[in-house]
Amino acid sequence: MPTHITRRALLRGVTAATAAATLATGLTACGGESDAATSTQDSAGTVTVGRLSNGAAEETTLKVSEVKSISAKLPAGLRKSGRLVVGSGTLPSGAPPLGFVGSDQKTLTGSEIDLARLVAAVLGLKPEVKRFTWENLFVGIDSGKVDVGFSNITDTEERKRKYEFASYRKDDLAFEAPKDSGFRFDGDYRTLAGTTVSVGAGTNQERILLEWKSRLEKEGKKLTVKYFQDNNSTYLALNSGKIDAYFGPSPNLSYHVTQTSGTPHPTRIAGQFSGAGASLQGLIAATAKKDSGLAEPLAEAINHLIDHGQYARWLAAWNLSGEAVEKAEVNPPGLPLDNS
Repeated sequence: MPTHITRRALLRGVTAATAAATLATGLTACGGESDAATSTQDSAGTVTVGRLSNGAAEETTLKVSEVKSISAKLPAGLRKSGRLVVGSGTLPSGAPPLGFVGSDQKTLTGSEIDLARLVAAVLGLKPEVKRFTWENLFVGIDSGKVDVGFSNITDTEERKRKYEFASYRKDDLAFEAPKDSGFRFDGDYRTLAGTTVSVGAGTNQERILLEWKSRLEKEGKKLTVKYFQDNNSTYLALNSGKIDAYFGPSPNLSYHVTQTSGTPHPTRIAGQFSGAGASLQGLIAATAKKDSGLAEPLAEAINHLIDHGQYARWLAAWNLSGEAVEKAEVNPPGLPLDNS
């Protein structure tokens, strides 16, 4: 089973109220797509990660330049355009530390955005970030509005029917519960009998949770699954006791646990599970349209960053070192079709 990843000193000097205000800025965008402001402060040959993060990351400037042997493998049309359109499924309220509106109240920042910028630099392309709701992110990839999604997307066998992947980070899921509650998940779905759990619609964790719900029903037991429009609504439900736990990506939930420490409603990580099921380590991957020809150069760019140290420093800046992979892979084994 995945181990719990702590986020000590994640919000040095930042109050929960400040962090909440940052999240709230995302609510001003109500459509399915939003152009995200991008920073132009990087000098040639460098990418600064952790900028505008409200203390969630340590700002770090990394040297990274185009590697022509890798960029030469890009599809001709993409090379000619000179830009990489990156999709982030973080509307409306953001998903720190992965993707959220920064301290300037306009620029999208986060660990996923920063990796996309690093990869674009290796490929010799200018990153152009667009924000979507989670569902519309995939519509954007399907329609060609988006070249690649960097948005905590899990590699699954079902998604491979439409997309190709370049993996870059471990995918661990977690349950978040009130600190003083008795909720615990020990890796066995049977421990969820009689509970009410919230999950994001259209996500990999929803698929896993609904499979567990189906198994419990066959055993004459009940698991209630609830959905909310945004994180704020989810946490209001958690604080009021309307749900027992929230099932989501471990980085997001661990980040939120640090925010609630010292508040009237502290929470804790109450169990974890691999995003690829009980027998396989889940992987997060850059996601492009199937047969786009992007997965291979994306994986090579990520491996260049791994081999030359920028990858490790990117993870460290965002307190995500425990989720490192040894290498990026093209279409590695993902969550099986039967969720087992």
